[in-house]
Amino acid sequence: MEQFLPSKLLSNAVDQFAKLPGVGRKTALRLVLDLLKRDENTVNAFANSIIELKKNICTCQICGNLSDDKICSICSDNKRDQSTICIVENIRDIIAIEQTSTYKGSYHVLGGLISPIDGVGPSELNIQTLIERVNSQNINEIIFALSTNMEGDTTCFYLSRLLKDKNIKISQIARGVAFGGDLEYTDELTLARSIESRTEYSS
Repeated sequence: MEQFLPSKLLSNAVDQFAKLPGVGRKTALRLVLDLLKRDENTVNAFANSIIELKKNICTCQICGNLSDDKICSICSDNKRDQSTICIVENIRDIIAIEQTSTYKGSYHVLGGLISPIDGVGPSELNIQTLIERVNSQNINEIIFALSTNMEGDTTCFYLSRLLKDKNIKISQIARGVAFGGDLEYTDELTLARSIESRTEYSS
């Protein structure tokens, strides 16, 4: 049964919130009604933060992370080990790993995984910039921290073939992360141990 809403304005706002992932119409309605209870300054601040985010957020020119500037805070931090690159699928994985406070190297965001069945090939991913980094920087180790599923394994294999002649240590996080699991849903302790106990990658 279609949800009854007494106002077109209310309905339009609910429609927009319901477009967000994991937000159904009931949750969207609850969020909108909560905003209506807030004072105008609070609602304006909420709306403006989203608008400013969309207008001004950058993608790091080095690693592909989200950033306020052209180079993200991790790539510009000289206290980080820039000779080690942890390869992740998306920005949510960086957030998950950083929450462990264990890893002190740099990252590279692929923007997805190789998945022929979904029409995603190497050319659709942020792979060329990775090769350029390896060729231009003094990289000692590449860590594969991709989801432990068929697509993740396929991507690791493809990258290992590209990097095999680069004289770089290639490792992957330990299988403390269950097969088929996404990094962002792995608890911090398990993820930290998986990074610390990483093993040499063998294809």
